[in-house]
Amino acid sequence: MALAQAILTSLLEKPCTGAELARRFDKSLGHFWQATHQQIYRELGKLEQDGLVRAHGLAATRGQQRHFEVLATGKAALESWCAEPGEPRPIRDELLVRLRAAAVLGTVDVRVELLRHQGMHAQTLDRYLAIEANDFPADAQKTVADELQFAVLRAGIVYEQSWLNWCEQTLSHAPAIQKPALVEVWPPAD
Repeated sequence: MALAQAILTSLLEKPCTGAELARRFDKSLGHFWQATHQQIYRELGKLEQDGLVRAHGLAATRGQQRHFEVLATGKAALESWCAEPGEPRPIRDELLVRLRAAAVLGTVDVRVELLRHQGMHAQTLDRYLAIEANDFPADAQKTVADELQFAVLRAGIVYEQSWLNWCEQTLSHAPAIQKPALVEVWPPAD
């Protein structure tokens, strides 16, 4: 599972509390690896138990924050994981299952849902392009780390552009996507 590795990466960038990590995760790695705050806290506990991170401060009183940092063993584990081969993940998207179901049913108009997804992907693409303009200006000198981080962002940009292109192609066949047929109930209700 890459959640542990995403957390280790984020903590190596900047040690922080669990709450700060969850907020930072939502703004950066969370674009590409989603996790709830509860999952992040649970994984932090496992990483601490496994000796990969250390927490400073004890949660002796409610509301006291513990500050997490990656230990040498955690960095070594992340280096080892990073060097291992990884497999591409298959597409797992609810919209595609809905389209297959609509095809089988023949009674569901999916155009509204396609338009909604098109809008969401357009918003995400706009966010990524704003990050690119702000964090990776074309004329700026980039380190190797900058180039690798930019590669992750470019993957997100290409992904969103691909979805938008697919939505546009699918919607261009909208006349072929039938509106739901009126189903007559028999016998008629009294």
